[in-house]
Amino acid sequence: FLHGGGFEFGSVRSDGELAARLGRASGMRVLFPEYRLAPEHPFPAAIDDVLAVWRWLRTAQALDARSIAVAGDSAGGGLAVALLVATRDGGEPMPAAAVLMSPTVDLTSSGASMTERADQDPISTPAMLRQFASDYLAGADPKTPLASPLFAQLAGLPPLLVQVGTADLLLSDSERLAAAAAEAGVDVTLEIGEGLPHVYQLMLGTPEAAEATGRIGKFLRARLR
Repeated sequence: FLHGGGFEFGSVRSDGELAARLGRASGMRVLFPEYRLAPEHPFPAAIDDVLAVWRWLRTAQALDARSIAVAGDSAGGGLAVALLVATRDGGEPMPAAAVLMSPTVDLTSSGASMTERADQDPISTPAMLRQFASDYLAGADPKTPLASPLFAQLAGLPPLLVQVGTADLLLSDSERLAAAAAEAGVDVTLEIGEGLPHVYQLMLGTPEAAEATGRIGKFLRARLR
């Protein structure tokens, strides 16, 4: 499980409950790495750490890639897609499936929802998201595929479940990622929650979060050995 927080914040304290809930729903153990954060550790530190954890699971723990899934919210969702792209490009076995909750996959901030949903998102502002992106990139090209995996080639990726709400500045990230993945032949499911905010799955005790967790568990149980 890869936590969100704009590549600058987040830890097991902010996202641990959600990660544990997904583990219970799917009947799986959960590993929660705390990757290095910007601005002290800009791109590619986070994805380097994620790849190191993946390779440790595969080698030191001798786990079959087909028995492992990756899930992430917001920035962690973007890192999850970057992990898939990097392992595919490196000729390594990929996770069996991925769950992406309001993923950040376009650091150019070019999605239509960045302006169209600005008055609906109760959490983020366009300026805040652009600042997070700038701090993380530290001068790197925002279209670099491992930073903004929307611009990566997506063919050959494992099944994806993407969940996002309509009251989210990053709605367009999910919509465009799902469309591009489907066009590339990836098995992708996009679930859009009407009126729901960024990473609504974090809202413990709400029926919307419980239903989303249940669907994630069903998705993972159906696709992992």
